[in-house]
Amino acid sequence: MANSRSGDSVLGRAMRLLESLQQHTGLTPSQMSDYAELPRTTGYRLIAEMTDLGLLQRSSTDRIEPGHRLWEIAQRSRLSRTLRQTALPFMQDVNSVVRHTTQLAVLTDAGVLIVERLSGHGAVVNPAEVAGTMPTHLTSMGHVLLAFSPKHQVEEWISEHRRLVEDQRPALPTELVETRVRGYARISGEINPETTGLSVPVLDSHGHAEASLTVVVPRESEKIPQFLMALQTASHGISRGLRNDAAT
Repeated sequence: MANSRSGDSVLGRAMRLLESLQQHTGLTPSQMSDYAELPRTTGYRLIAEMTDLGLLQRSSTDRIEPGHRLWEIAQRSRLSRTLRQTALPFMQDVNSVVRHTTQLAVLTDAGVLIVERLSGHGAVVNPAEVAGTMPTHLTSMGHVLLAFSPKHQVEEWISEHRRLVEDQRPALPTELVETRVRGYARISGEINPETTGLSVPVLDSHGHAEASLTVVVPRESEKIPQFLMALQTASHGISRGLRNDAAT
């Protein structure tokens, strides 16, 4: 049985229990405690308290799942209340044109976080899920978010992930410059050999990416220029909506 980490705060322990549910849905209290590296007695006590508060809940099979209070709190975050709500009508317009997956994402330390995702019957395979993360260096989302980030942030990211970049994407710095010049990123066959990811930035008033807007389409599609035009029109609309919201 794993021991708790020395000097751990209660909040830190509770956070690790919640993080266990990011990777594994529907865990038992014992499994959650082990993933969080907590003594099971400590894990059981914290899980019971968090369940009483609505942060966790038990399923019909006695598995632990995120609770309704977490969902309610998350809906008040800027990602959901402002970015997602502003972007959603424009994403629906793009999706009606492309008829494959359309998604909105932001850059985090863990990778590219999917904020919203629209798809439909017949869409190409796409492993991205809402609230999940995708690799920054292998996705068009990640490339466009890095390319339109402040220079010092890009340098810090490349420095922190130098081994990853050198092993898998040695030309990344050059690719980011090219992405910024042309205004969009296009990556084919990295996540799925049959698909292309096409991304444009949603820019703030300083010209930095607040988010990326992406479609995942068949790799050999002849409609890439049409899809790109739809993305660019939508991203301008989202950027304008976010600026108007910030001004009110």
